[in-house]
Amino acid sequence: MTEFYTWKGYPCAYELYPQKPSDTTSIPLLLIHPIGVGLSKFFWHRFCSLWQEENFPNPIYNPDLLGCGESDMPSVAYYPVDWAEQLQYFLEKIVQRPVILIVQGALFPVAVSLVKLQQKSNLISGLILSGPPQLELMQKASSPVQNKLRWNLFYSPIGKAFYRYARSRKFLDSFSKKQLFADPNQVDEEWLETLEKGAKNSQSQYAVFSFLAGFWRQDFSQAIAQIYQPTLVLVGSQASTISKTNKTETPEQRMKTYLKYLPQAKGNQISGRNVLPYESTREFVQVVSEFLPTIN
Repeated sequence: MTEFYTWKGYPCAYELYPQKPSDTTSIPLLLIHPIGVGLSKFFWHRFCSLWQEENFPNPIYNPDLLGCGESDMPSVAYYPVDWAEQLQYFLEKIVQRPVILIVQGALFPVAVSLVKLQQKSNLISGLILSGPPQLELMQKASSPVQNKLRWNLFYSPIGKAFYRYARSRKFLDSFSKKQLFADPNQVDEEWLETLEKGAKNSQSQYAVFSFLAGFWRQDFSQAIAQIYQPTLVLVGSQASTISKTNKTETPEQRMKTYLKYLPQAKGNQISGRNVLPYESTREFVQVVSEFLPTIN
């Protein structure tokens, strides 16, 4: 069941998958969903369902970021720190206890920003990175001028027309098969219908435009090097990138690069491409459950 809280005057949605009544010590999981056409907290539903089905004790908090899902959708540009501040409030006012962050894909900048905000509060006990982007994209800021130009283009009638096309079944199906899933047969009716439903509200375009404009492309090198919490880096065996970079890398190279820069990290490869919690849910649940006991 969806619950709501208010942050900066905006209604924000979240789901709580409670722990067993007899268990009050297990660390909660806080999920950060990806940004994209029609994406929201629903992205984690397969993971949450299987987690409860397997009777793992950890409760799950599954929020909608501002601009997505059932949260309010102001017509503004969103930066990683904006979502991080929303989650900081959520942690301090709603959860009120330490959590383990599980962050999907290129929303890692939000997790990095949140860890930085939480340095004094100690409300983050560990992190799990699901299919993080190439580290190169996290170590060099894109041009603020170019970002602004792209944002203005997306905000124009041209951009709005593009969004109408991008939320069509044809585009969603093609993009998912080419960029997100290793197995095209996994792009099923559940996935496509949920994306269509999530993109039906045209106000959802602004979070997507913020991502496409490149506002998440900043230099996080120093902040990443200061993440001292235990971190699990999960990479799909067929991982790819949808952003332009100066070099290509294998999934193994991507994982090793992260392990080199994160102070206290472990890595693992599982089957799938770029949406591991959805495409390879059972494997994802298994490796997450094995990692949690290593966090004190």
